[in-house]
Amino acid sequence: MFILKKQDVEITSIKHPKKDQKIPILNYQGQTFRLINFFKGDQAEEARAFWRDLTDNHGKACVLLEEPDRYSVWGKVRLDQLAREDSKEDETVAVSCIQGCLLLLQAVYFDVEDLLGNRQAKSFQKDIGKVLEGKNFPNINSSDGIKALLTDDPLTKSQLPSWREVHLYALLQEVHRLGEEYFGNSNFAEGIDEILEPMATPERIQFMDWLNQFPEGKQWAMK
Repeated sequence: MFILKKQDVEITSIKHPKKDQKIPILNYQGQTFRLINFFKGDQAEEARAFWRDLTDNHGKACVLLEEPDRYSVWGKVRLDQLAREDSKEDETVAVSCIQGCLLLLQAVYFDVEDLLGNRQAKSFQKDIGKVLEGKNFPNINSSDGIKALLTDDPLTKSQLPSWREVHLYALLQEVHRLGEEYFGNSNFAEGIDEILEPMATPERIQFMDWLNQFPEGKQWAMK
C-alpha cells in the first residue's frame, strides 16, 4: 500500500480491549494501522518481501515504515473493531498450523543441541526468547515458557499459544534466519516429511497447504 518515513506518520498506543497491554498504533492521513512485525536495520529485503506478500498475496492493507535502524509493517485497522478483529483472527488460525510451526521450531532446536552441543542449544533458546519478546508474541512471559515451546510435544499439549497468522509468519522467518546463523547454511531441519510425520494425515496436509501459500513457508516446504 505505502512505504512511509517516520516524519510522515504519528505513532501512539492504546490499551488492548481484552488484555493488560498497550497496542502500538500508526496514524497516517486519518487512517489507523496496527503493528504486525518488526525488522532490524539490515533486513530491508526481508521487510519489503513480508510487506509485499501481505499486500499482494493476502489482500492486506499494510504500510511499510522505514527508519534508519529498523523497518516495521503495519496493518490497517479500525480502532472500534479491534476486539472483534482479535477474536476473529484467533479463530481463523488452524491448530494444525500452530502445531506444525512448533514442530519445525523444535526440529531446529534439536539439531542445534545434537550437532552443536548443549551450550549452543542454550544460546539458541535465549535467541528465540529475544525474537518472541521483541515481536510481541502473546503468552511468552518466562524462560520456562520458552523452554516448553522448544521441548513439549505440541501434538499432545492441551493448550497451545494463542498466536495469529502474522505471528506464525514471523516465527518461521526468524527460526530460518537463526538456523542459517547457527549452521552457516540452510541445511538444517531437513526432511520436512519426517519432521511432520507425527501429525495425523489430514492435519499434516492442511499445514503443508498453508505453508506453501507464502514465501516464509515455501523455504521450509522445500526441505
